[in-house]
Amino acid sequence: MFDNIREDWQTYQRDIKRQGFWVMLVYRFGQWRYTIKTRWIRLPFSFLYKGLFLFIQIITGVELPCETKIGRRFTIEHFGDIIVSGDAVFGDDVIIRNGVTVGLRHTDIRGSPTIGNRVDIGTGAKILGPIRVGDDVAIGANAVVIHDVPSNSIAVGVPARILPRS
Repeated sequence: MFDNIREDWQTYQRDIKRQGFWVMLVYRFGQWRYTIKTRWIRLPFSFLYKGLFLFIQIITGVELPCETKIGRRFTIEHFGDIIVSGDAVFGDDVIIRNGVTVGLRHTDIRGSPTIGNRVDIGTGAKILGPIRVGDDVAIGANAVVIHDVPSNSIAVGVPARILPRS
């Protein structure tokens, strides 16, 4: 946990004012509590996590449950209105901006996106359903991605069109 927090600290340029760092602290704490095997010892940490999660959600407008799989150097560039499903998977060096939703396409069908490495997700983008976004992809502002996006591409528009990245 502390190695991840140290790396997050560097990712956010050692700036305590960056609210994305606060979100990552609570996320890392939530992940760490699962390493405690004994249920009765884990229970107070779970209550603390749930309180911190709600506090961070209210203060920053970011919903990032600890069940989400996140790679290294995950960056929340601009906070507010960010909703991430607990089933989603993110690779390394992903940048996410305000107004982004990553989650289920339909409420009654399970399956969240898998995001590759070095993906840049623009403001207001929606990535929905059990899709795969490849490595080195840029998703444009307000794009609605509901189909797989191959590596080295750009996704723009509603619904998103896939363009090769030059």
